[in-house]
Amino acid sequence: MITRDDIRNIAIIAHVDHGKTTLVDQLLRQSGVFRENQQVRERVLDSNELERERGITILSKNTAVRYKGCKINIVDTPGHVDFGGEVERVLKMVNGVLLLVDAFEGPMPQTKFVLKKALELKHPVIVVINKIDRPEARPNEVIDEILDLFIELEAGDSQLDCPFIFASAKQGTASLELDKAGTDMQPLFDAIFEHIPAPSGDPDGPLQILVSTIDYNDYVGRIAIGKVERGKVRAGQEALLCNVNGEYRKVKLTSLYQFEGLKRQLVNDAMLGDIVAVSGVEGINIGETICDVDSPDPLPFVNISEPTVSMTFSVNNSPFAGQDGKYVTSRNLRDRLFKESYTDVSLRVEETDSPDAFKVKGRGELHLSILIETMRRQGYEFQVSKPTVIYKEIDGVLCEPMELVTIDVPEQYSGVVIEKLGSCKGEMLRMTTVKGGNVRMEFLVPARGLFGYRSEFLTDTRGEGIFNSAFDSYQPYKGDIASRERGSLVAFETGEAVTYGIFNAQNRGQMFIEPGTMVYEGMVVGENSRSGDIEVNVCKKKHVTNMRAAGSDEAMRLVPAKKLSLEQALEFISDDELVEVTPKHIRIRKAILDTAQRKKQQNRKENK
Repeated sequence: MITRDDIRNIAIIAHVDHGKTTLVDQLLRQSGVFRENQQVRERVLDSNELERERGITILSKNTAVRYKGCKINIVDTPGHVDFGGEVERVLKMVNGVLLLVDAFEGPMPQTKFVLKKALELKHPVIVVINKIDRPEARPNEVIDEILDLFIELEAGDSQLDCPFIFASAKQGTASLELDKAGTDMQPLFDAIFEHIPAPSGDPDGPLQILVSTIDYNDYVGRIAIGKVERGKVRAGQEALLCNVNGEYRKVKLTSLYQFEGLKRQLVNDAMLGDIVAVSGVEGINIGETICDVDSPDPLPFVNISEPTVSMTFSVNNSPFAGQDGKYVTSRNLRDRLFKESYTDVSLRVEETDSPDAFKVKGRGELHLSILIETMRRQGYEFQVSKPTVIYKEIDGVLCEPMELVTIDVPEQYSGVVIEKLGSCKGEMLRMTTVKGGNVRMEFLVPARGLFGYRSEFLTDTRGEGIFNSAFDSYQPYKGDIASRERGSLVAFETGEAVTYGIFNAQNRGQMFIEPGTMVYEGMVVGENSRSGDIEVNVCKKKHVTNMRAAGSDEAMRLVPAKKLSLEQALEFISDDELVEVTPKHIRIRKAILDTAQRKKQQNRKENK
């Protein structure tokens, strides 16, 4: 057994928007990874186009810096709870964590989730209180809240005795003392070197690499990323690929890489404690172990939390199918979904009775909507159903997933929030007043009660509220929850929407389309102001006559259409509706397009 004092492996964990990626930027800059005159964009690790657009980290990223002759491997993890599976698996790759907490917001739902996983693995923790330069920062109260969270999660004595660093990732400073401003990130580097244990093990034992992440390259195929838990590995050697079921097969490790700054560097060998990337192993999956040829010894993999939400992905069969997409067949859809499930351990894809439809299970609405958005940008065309929660039977009792919801709102909006979440079967756990006249409330709410609520929440709080949620537990079914109160405005015929048709239809409710939009029978073109669906003819043109009437020459004034994003469309649809997704369009449609058939179906349901 030896201890490699020249290496440290850490993960940065935090709630969304608490500054993880910005902190990694500063660690890279101040460790000398970039040249002095090098132009580097902000949040350099958010390389995915969707990540930069939305300002969130979706995929875990590996990087490495050097400090005082020590190599520090850093894993930047997602902050949104829907991507918690990314965090759970990469924690097996590291020996300690940096817990980043906003100096104003304090511990949030995702903070609790990721910290719990780190404590379960007995990882030491360095707490970084970030954004201490915020005018409304309250670091002393946040320290107390963090310690309360440690106690609640039953942290060990050594974990409770963790160092606290006070930082401003934006300014690139860190300090050990709250009242003493820092000048650079050196106190944080020193804390990592001192408090994160160096990897230890048997460098001469049979090889073990636990695969924690899968990347993909068009030229070399799958690239497995993991930590060398035991022994040494070299490029070109033969090995055994073992899964947790005890099955194994011989493979050849074609190429070997290590991380240096933002790049993967080709190396000939690596040893105990190194985080490496291996290419050339076809069909390798997350959770498998690369072992020595003569010693098949798979490592246990972390238990990933189960999915809580499911949707049906199916081939687009609308009248406009195939006009935009490059990949439109059921085989294209199937291959893409199963390929995603190999790299995303939180995702489950199941075949259905229909060869054109697949059931996809994920950790939340955002988890699945990011997949949908990624696929449409890659040229896929398909349609998806309304998200539904996954029920479980525990000890003979039907149970449903519950979400821990944390809400920060100005005090005048607290009443409407309590009322709305109460109607969703939500239970208030606590309510406190925070700095700045805001109220913080915590609720336990059935996950299905939150479908469609986020957009209502923004309207109710005039955009001033902050809404966060995380999966809490499965609890007995809470009873029926009222669904969408308003119906849809459904197109009566196929054609091009015109001003005259929309003008007559807009009195019925809020329109989603503009003149010139191509529509088809059964397509949802607006939201009814009342319950129930109404068929409207937005293609109807004004009859031309030789008679003139008072006011006939006045311009028709249209109310601006409401353009729905993908998330808004998923929140809006009811059980008998689908979202049609193409590279250029997002449309809402009825599952049964034909008006007569749809009415027959509705009558059958009412007569049952």
